[in-house]
Amino acid sequence: MKKRIFIVLGVLFPAFLTWGVIYLNSLLPIITGYSAKYLCSAVFISHRQAVDVEATDLHFSFIQFAHNEVNYREKTVTSRFLWGKSKAIFREGFGSTLLRGTDEYALGKIKFPSLPALCFDPDTMAWPLGNIIPETNTRIDKVKLAEISRKLMTEDGYNGHVYGFIVIHKGIPVAEKYKPGFNKKTRFLSWSMAKSFTNAMAGIMVMEGKLALDQPAGIPAWQNDDRRHITINHLMQMKSGLRWNEDYGNRSDVTLMLYENLNFADFASNQSMEFPAGSHWYYSSGSTNIVSELMRKKFDRDDQYWAYIHTRLFNKIGMHDALFEVDPTGTQVGSSYIFATVRDYARFGLLYLQDGVFNGERMLPEGWVRYTTQPSSDSKGSYGSSFWLNRGKYYPSAPPDMISCNGYNGQRIFIIPSRDLIIVVVGNSPKSEGGMNFDMLLGDIIRTVK
Repeated sequence: MKKRIFIVLGVLFPAFLTWGVIYLNSLLPIITGYSAKYLCSAVFISHRQAVDVEATDLHFSFIQFAHNEVNYREKTVTSRFLWGKSKAIFREGFGSTLLRGTDEYALGKIKFPSLPALCFDPDTMAWPLGNIIPETNTRIDKVKLAEISRKLMTEDGYNGHVYGFIVIHKGIPVAEKYKPGFNKKTRFLSWSMAKSFTNAMAGIMVMEGKLALDQPAGIPAWQNDDRRHITINHLMQMKSGLRWNEDYGNRSDVTLMLYENLNFADFASNQSMEFPAGSHWYYSSGSTNIVSELMRKKFDRDDQYWAYIHTRLFNKIGMHDALFEVDPTGTQVGSSYIFATVRDYARFGLLYLQDGVFNGERMLPEGWVRYTTQPSSDSKGSYGSSFWLNRGKYYPSAPPDMISCNGYNGQRIFIIPSRDLIIVVVGNSPKSEGGMNFDMLLGDIIRTVK
């Protein structure tokens, strides 16, 4: 009997060891890719110290064991773990990109055009276009807000690690606070809050007649199967029917797309159909990146496409420092990669709080915010078009009319029309550590409104 057990173990152990090595090998591009890309953006966009990023944002799972080399002259980061290696490169105006499926230096030699610059100094202009904050009594309890800010920042209150925080009441900033090492000029990663910016870009293109939501997406590879029925609206409302796994803690579709692939949209559009288009809701970053590529194809030249969100959105609403990163092919990563200041994120919230009007100018089509906040079928009132909804009372302390832009690891823009409030929170509050208690924070802030 013992001999048989040893024989079985002798067979199973090498097989298990072989499987483990193969699986670990498949994770290495994700482990090193995440580390290289994240650190490159944090250092060269947010101007953070590499050692601080490694000690906080990158201190988890296998990621914490990656060895990172920052080359400040070439503006690159190389990350290694075991026999795996990844490299990311920074280009001014376009952010950091992993070198995947291309010659190591080819991407760095691509000459990107200069993006449209502001024609004014924001520090000399009044809010919201500029940074001069008016002294206005909005009838909110600033003493209690100051206590919330202190609790949030100095005690890591609400179970989160917050780097930047702002509250807008009746269009005016009434509370603003930063952790040491961050300030009002720091650009923070949006993660999936970027999806809501893709919604805005789509709305502007619809208003200009460049995009039609209910027309089939028209991707050539889809024309001979059921994917031909997928519309841009299906993609934006997360009901395309395409197979997708959004698990960030594993080797999944989203991690393969972001850290192994050259063309994010192609990876997503090559997925097979799992449900009929429009019948089933489930969250998919791949869907948003397909929309980004479809929008890119509406332009005759790439320089027009890259400049579009700056001239039609960022510059018009005072998002002075915003940066939209691109994948290795040059398509803006609409699912995940915008960098902007806390004030810039608040300005974006104002655009939707004011029904698509900013500084007296209509930026989004009439009815676009209403369309955006209509629940996607099968989402149980939790999702609209690239925005999260509170109709299902996911946050019991907040009213049902609240909408939000939600990003991985606790990035949020909360927009509450009935309270005339916008709340922006950015930082590093992973769910693996319990996640941020946003419901308690929302309740405390809402109670300061007199």
